[in-house]
Amino acid sequence: MFDFLNGLKVVDLTTVVLGPYATQFLGDLGADVIKVESPSGDVYRAARPGRRDDLGVGFLNFNRNKRSIVLDLKQDRGRKVLHDLVGTADVLVHNMRLSSAFALGLSYQEVASINPSLVYCYSPGFGNRGPDRDAPAYDDTIQARSGLAALNSDKDGAPQFVRTIACDKLVGLHLALAVVSGVVQRERTGRGVCIEAPMLETMVSFLLTEHLAGHTLIPPEGKLGYDRVMSPNRKPYRTKDGYLAILPYSTKHWIRFFELSDRADLAGDPKVTDPVQRSQHINQLYEVVAELALTRTSAQWRALLSAQDIPCSPVNSLEDLLSDPHLQAVKMFHEVEHPTVGSLKVVRSPFEVDSEFSHSRHPDAIAPGLGQHTCEVLGELNYSDVEIQTLLADGVVVSQD
Repeated sequence: MFDFLNGLKVVDLTTVVLGPYATQFLGDLGADVIKVESPSGDVYRAARPGRRDDLGVGFLNFNRNKRSIVLDLKQDRGRKVLHDLVGTADVLVHNMRLSSAFALGLSYQEVASINPSLVYCYSPGFGNRGPDRDAPAYDDTIQARSGLAALNSDKDGAPQFVRTIACDKLVGLHLALAVVSGVVQRERTGRGVCIEAPMLETMVSFLLTEHLAGHTLIPPEGKLGYDRVMSPNRKPYRTKDGYLAILPYSTKHWIRFFELSDRADLAGDPKVTDPVQRSQHINQLYEVVAELALTRTSAQWRALLSAQDIPCSPVNSLEDLLSDPHLQAVKMFHEVEHPTVGSLKVVRSPFEVDSEFSHSRHPDAIAPGLGQHTCEVLGELNYSDVEIQTLLADGVVVSQD
């Protein structure tokens, strides 16, 4: 476990993927992340497969290094417990619409009145200044709205969703960055802050960084879309016996590629040697790469290209990742024993610091069971045993203990 954020207390009201992905990074970096859930729990707990109803594998992979407390926020006493928790926290994170947060007594104004130094970060679907601020949003709808699905269109022009939870995870990274930035600001000034990281705006910023292209200029010069990545010939190339990603990128790469391909005519062509002309003719050049790729096997190409330091890569399937020699060498996957779920294969945090990998902060629970730490957290808030038992009996809180 890394200790960069050791001592930082995070109240985590996020659900499903976006928010939990963000707060998992905070836990990996040493923060005490307290996941606050309703009595029914985060809906993502039920995503299958899984060996326990409240610990599906999706939930396990997005919620390590956290503690779980269950509060019924529809009850006044449940909100009182949450306010007590917020009063002792450094950070509050959620991915609700502002209207939902307001209904639960979780607007920034209300929680800042309890804890003025609180760092409040949230990620709704749409920014609060726009007409869609109260509209629901999920990864698929934001893939569609942001232009990502259209960018990923098939050969017939039909939009396609990317086969990963791309928007949730990308926005989750922005949300984690917002939290850390807010904490730095609070440490410097002593003041709390409210930071919004909406899904649509984040994804549009992410995509248009390159795809605004010629429309960056006023008046526009050229169309929207970065030519290199929009090229129909940018793809894994078929070789004699499979597929390979081949990416000559710098001028040296391109010259070396055509030299080893016995295409001296192209190695000295200004369309190759001049970066501006190369950018203008990139689709044509990729088409030549596709033709040349067919002349050798994948292994032959990898040997030749690697010797010339030209970027290339096998095209891994999901199954291939589990046996990839580099990922095995860096111990990307390891097995752990969960006391009730059994043996698990887990993917570690990608960070390495001072030659050390991050490990689970809570080795007995890769991700917490629903309400696993309710009594523990209430005790830290100085609730007596009698008060805790009363809250449990009245259904204000729920414990798995």
